[in-house]
Amino acid sequence: MTKVEAIIQNSKLEAVKSALQEAGVEGMTVIEVRGHGRQKGHTEFYRGREYSVDLIPKTKVEVVLPDSMVEKAVHAILSTARTGKIGDGKVFVFDLEQVVRIRTGETGADAL
Repeated sequence: MTKVEAIIQNSKLEAVKSALQEAGVEGMTVIEVRGHGRQKGHTEFYRGREYSVDLIPKTKVEVVLPDSMVEKAVHAILSTARTGKIGDGKVFVFDLEQVVRIRTGETGADAL
């Protein structure tokens, strides 16, 4: 089992969700996050005053998958979230040791 986390631009969420569903991903967790990478934020003007925005709003999408689906899911995220500009985000892939469904106590792939 594998966990895939993607930090993407907020505007790409709907496209990524659709692509993951088409790839056969049944469940996901979506979280609003703030952070920065190489872009280190930017400056904006509000009511004539300049201020620095160093933590940029992003969206984090988490999915847990059988190992056989990881490549397809990562490709779906990359193909829909990429704009080619700085700030597109990152995809992280983790091996999972154990998954347990709380309601039934099922473990492993049965819990997915």
